[in-house]
Amino acid sequence: MDPHQFAPSQQSALTMESAEITAAAAAARAPNGAARAIVEDDDEDDDVPEVAACISTMLDRGGSVESHRLFLARRTALEMLRDRGYAVPEEELARTLPEFRAWWEYRPELERLAFSTTLASDPSSKVKVVFCPPGPVKIAAIRLIYTEVKDENLSRLILILQGKIMSTTRESIKEIFRFKVDTFQITELLVNITKHVLKPKHEVLTAEGKAKLLKEYNVVDSQLPRMLENDAVARYYGLGKGTVVKVIYDSELTGNHVTYRCIT
Repeated sequence: MDPHQFAPSQQSALTMESAEITAAAAAARAPNGAARAIVEDDDEDDDVPEVAACISTMLDRGGSVESHRLFLARRTALEMLRDRGYAVPEEELARTLPEFRAWWEYRPELERLAFSTTLASDPSSKVKVVFCPPGPVKIAAIRLIYTEVKDENLSRLILILQGKIMSTTRESIKEIFRFKVDTFQITELLVNITKHVLKPKHEVLTAEGKAKLLKEYNVVDSQLPRMLENDAVARYYGLGKGTVVKVIYDSELTGNHVTYRCIT
């Protein structure tokens, strides 16, 4: 078994706690009038308190922000692969933040976060997830990753970035790798977008399911509603052009109905 297969470290987010402490300290030191001004100034924008309250419920005060962020991103990546049909151990999905921290803080190295797995329906189709170090992503780093994975017989690679990536670097990825490479900023994986209460359920049709749909409605791909290949949901499921997804709406806001979209 790959030593990186499901085993878990870096970068930060959500520094609100320190901001709250700083603001409270400033208010405590200021004269009464000044302190009142600080509070009143915070209330000038009605949206600010609501956003702060919303985010504060997600704050983790029991450890480093860095480990919390890496835990969230890795968990979403695992859920994403499971939803794409890859074999993901249930114990990995059930791993808690304290368990992750105990594992991670023992030896905090980004390489330990990498993991690989195969499609449940086709063990020969292998995917690997790699966390890139903080900072701009350069071509040299991409070449290094290629050197490390080129002999692993991968069908797909997912890179989780922690910095900006230039268009030239994106182009180099297409040139260097002979298989599909997905890139996600770590901030895109802090929350699983498919779990949002307002997000309709998406089901990817098989080739047979697509053929049956087109025949039933006597249409061709171009006549179906579209979903762009760079749409957040399409990227989550790793959908390529020509794939058809069934979108199921079931809420008081949208009502109950089904539609189909073709990736373009």
